Order: sequence, then structure tokens, then C-alpha cells
Amino acid sequence: MIRLVLKRLLSGIVVLWIVSIAVFALFFIAPRNVAREIAGRQATPLTVELVTRRLGLNRPIIDQYGSFVWNLLHGNLGYSYYNSEPVTSLIASRIGVTASLALGGAVLWLVIGVSAGVLAATHPRSFIDKGATFFAVFFYSMPTFLLGLILLYLLFFRLHLAGIPIFPGSGYVSIFTSPLGWAQHLILPWIAVALTTAATYTRLTRAGMLEVLGEDYIRTARAKGVSERRITYRHALRAALTSVVTQLGIDVGVLLGGAVVTENVFGLPGLGQLAVQSVTDQDLPVIIGIVMLGATFVVVANFAVDLFYAVLDPRVRAH
Repeated sequence: MIRLVLKRLLSGIVVLWIVSIAVFALFFIAPRNVAREIAGRQATPLTVELVTRRLGLNRPIIDQYGSFVWNLLHGNLGYSYYNSEPVTSLIASRIGVTASLALGGAVLWLVIGVSAGVLAATHPRSFIDKGATFFAVFFYSMPTFLLGLILLYLLFFRLHLAGIPIFPGSGYVSIFTSPLGWAQHLILPWIAVALTTAATYTRLTRAGMLEVLGEDYIRTARAKGVSERRITYRHALRAALTSVVTQLGIDVGVLLGGAVVTENVFGLPGLGQLAVQSVTDQDLPVIIGIVMLGATFVVVANFAVDLFYAVLDPRVRAH
């Protein structure tokens, strides 16, 4: 187990190192005037000169990259001259919103997707199976922004016209300020993210369980009198969860990096909205910070998935 952890940890570090090289080359070597790009479009020549000296952009490329990595390792993501604030502070003020959206949506899409997949697999070629398949194809084909707009129209706009203001249309309330207000502001984004994502988990769960339920050892277990419930959840679902966990690591990692579409549709002040604003304003330090943070989330999520594999499948611990 320790060997597995060390291997996955080392591979994660290598991935982040490669990403740092790519980001540095893209943002610090490719532009003609890096200091001008970082300082922003409205920067004065004096500000550009200060940025050049502060970041050491007049030094050799190797020295610049060394300073870049050193700052990253110490949590220094740079300074946003457009917002006159450190990038770390900007991200810290937004990350709670994105984390709330990602984790709440993940719980919802797991419950919906896995439940629908189990029902479909245990009732093959039935009305339930066909209904779950239709659900998966329908929502898988629907863009998140379209579903978000439909939810806003039906559950926000129409209900407000009817005098039933249950769901807010935009904004965010911290869970520490009001847990109820926090849930009210996030329920529609959660539904939008969960329904479009749960379709994938329905198909993965159904396919994995049907494959296992056709194995010889399952027929042997039934012949020995093992209960159908135990076969379904102890054997079939556990085997199907391997692919589900793989997909979960990717989805949560990407969503934590910034749910751009969902946050902009529902007016959530998270990392996705910050990323869009930064691209529009050409705020280079913030873009770099969000890219590196997103890469870190994906690596950490996949590291957690690899550890969970060892719990689901003991054979993984032997490698």
C-alpha cells in the first residue's frame, strides 16, 4: 500500500512539474512583452518597468522559471495589477463557491446516476431499463447552459410570477452565514450540474453491473442460495464502482478548477466566473493561478481515486 501511495504521489508531482513548464512557456516565453501582459492593458510605462524588475523578467529564462516554481511551492501565485490584489486572495475569496457547487453537485449526481444504473441493471430490457437509458441519453445530450436556463425559467421566473419565491435566480450566501440560504442559492446549479453529469454514471453503473451479473461466479452464488440483494450490492455494484470512481475523480477535479458555464448562468461568484473576467480583462496572473490550481485539483482528485481503488479491489495493493 505504501509503495502504491509513493508511486502515485511521484507521478502526480511529475504531472504538475510538466504543467508548470507548459504554463511558463505559454505565458512567459511566447508573449512579446511579458511585463505589459501581466501589468494589464491600462498599465503605465512606469508600472511595466516595476513589474519587470519585481518579477525579474530581465534575467535569463532558467532563473525566471526557477523563481516561478519557487513562488508556486510557497503558495505565491502572483499579483493582479488589474484588481490591485494578490492572486491568492482573489482565489481564496471565490474557491468556497466553486467547492460548494462541485461537492454538492457530486453527491447529487452520484445518488441519481448510481441509483438509476442499479435499477436498470437489475431489470434488464424492462420499462425501467429503457427509461433509465432514455434519461441518460437525453440529459447527456443537453448542454449545461441550456438546462440551467430552463430551470431558471421554470423554477425561478415562473414561480416568482406566481408569488412563490422559493429559488433565488443568482447570487451566493455563505454556509456560515445562513445554511438555508446557502442551499437555496445552490439548489438550481446543483440540479443543472447533477442531471447532465449523472447520465454518464447511469451508463457506467449499468454496463459494469450487467457485465458482472453475467459471470459464472454470480450464477454459482445464486445456486448456493446467496440473496439477490447481497449479489447486487456486494459483488456487482462493487465491481462497477471502479469505472464510476475513475469518472468521479475527473469530473470533481475539473469542476473544482472552475465551473465556467454553470457559475455564469446562475451568477455564482466562483472560480469559473473569475476565470471569464480575467480572460476578458487580460489579467494574466489570475489566469496563470487558476490554470495551476485547476491542474492541482485534477491531480489530487486522481490521487484520491487511486487510493480508493485499493479499497474496492485488493489486487491493486499488490502492484
